[in-house]
Amino acid sequence: MTTMQATLAMPAASELVPLIPELTLAGLGFLLLMLDLFVSDARRGITHVLSVLVLLLIAAMIATGVGAGDEASALSGMFVRDTMADVVKVGACVISAIALLFIWPDLRERGIYKGEVSVLVLFAVLGMMLLISAGSLVMVYLGLELLALSSYALVAIDRDNPLASEAAIKYFVLGALASGLLLYGMSLVYGATGSLDLATIRGVAMGVEQPMLLLAGVVFMTAGVSFKFGAAPFHMWLPDVYHGAPTPITLFISSAPKLAAFAMVVRLFGFGTAPLAEHWQPLMAVLATLSLVVGNLIALVQTNLKRMLAYSTVSHVGFIFLGFAGGGAEGYASAMFYAIAYALMATAAFGAIVVMARRGFEADQIADYKGLNARDPWSAAMILCVMASLAGVPPFLGFWAKLAVLRAAIDGDMLWLAIVGIVFAVIGAYYYLHVMKVMYFDEPEGEPIQARDNGVMRFTFAVNALALLVLGVFWNPIMAWCQASFV
Repeated sequence: MTTMQATLAMPAASELVPLIPELTLAGLGFLLLMLDLFVSDARRGITHVLSVLVLLLIAAMIATGVGAGDEASALSGMFVRDTMADVVKVGACVISAIALLFIWPDLRERGIYKGEVSVLVLFAVLGMMLLISAGSLVMVYLGLELLALSSYALVAIDRDNPLASEAAIKYFVLGALASGLLLYGMSLVYGATGSLDLATIRGVAMGVEQPMLLLAGVVFMTAGVSFKFGAAPFHMWLPDVYHGAPTPITLFISSAPKLAAFAMVVRLFGFGTAPLAEHWQPLMAVLATLSLVVGNLIALVQTNLKRMLAYSTVSHVGFIFLGFAGGGAEGYASAMFYAIAYALMATAAFGAIVVMARRGFEADQIADYKGLNARDPWSAAMILCVMASLAGVPPFLGFWAKLAVLRAAIDGDMLWLAIVGIVFAVIGAYYYLHVMKVMYFDEPEGEPIQARDNGVMRFTFAVNALALLVLGVFWNPIMAWCQASFV
């Protein structure tokens, strides 16, 4: 039986066991989509609550090993379930559930909440899960596009807002370009190896004598992956999309999809083309350097908080790429640790804006936070925790994440890259400290800013912000899970 025939053959029921969480999520997603047709606008919160419960159920299923068994793969190797996949999937589900807790109150208050918002988030998470467990180039592209198409629709949900519509169009057009680059790279890899299976590609790459076609495919795939991550110089979509999308949607697309993007890099480069690491690791080092330089320097001059956080995202992607450039199990583990830490920090950072905003007031200007401590000391303290973690101040989680990837770069004989990371970590601390200074030392101006009177949202934000401190003290278990993923 040929590889293509094996791929097209109807899978046995036993072979689908590792896919139980994904199949459950897909089935419940379609069920909620149908349910929403019969729910009035006044009772639309039912769809929202059920969506949060579905994500927590899927996270619990994965964490307790439902469907894990001894069979590590399904669909003729197209789907792979391992420790790395389970850890990242649990993180993606939990962070997406947190995002939904911010999405519902904010969009409802603005009158733009639609029942399909929660369902789109569920299908985006399904795309992430397929991407995380991809064992084939086909599954990589399938998961990526399911995630991307859901994200495009979410960004455009406020269709009467010209800023959101512009952001969605830019995201769609540039996303299509990046998908084309990635797909072209995959076609070159297929042409060089004769297979779409990542394990087969790895085997062929070990013995290839003239890898020029394969390397060309790797370069194009690197460009496509860099766009999905938001690494410089493929970051042009990121500030406009983060700024134009409704803030809770920005919160979602800035956090959980980064975990899926991390897993995509591990599958494509850390596994599929691992024998060519000596060629693609320098590419990762260059992208890391560009991201650190561009992201931090442009973030310094931003006055809009969402755009500042967007450019800081570029710099954080640079730190994730430090781990990939370092290579090896320790490098991938440190990059995974940083991706999880950043997803939590991004959720809290944009969550702060959502909590402080209200209808007619976006709270997205840094000047809006002047004198916040005098008006709302608790909210100022929570935002302080978030900014300190993003800046890498000990003992917050962000400090240990930066330390891990810097150590990985040094262990990978890239001392110069670690030095670049340290220098720009110091430079990048300035714009986070500037937000702290505005809150604590500047005099209040204009209309008083204060947190919304929404208990669930405020509690969620407080738990998220304090988690950055608590996990900064007890970070070892997370790092141990990450290291166990690459044993």
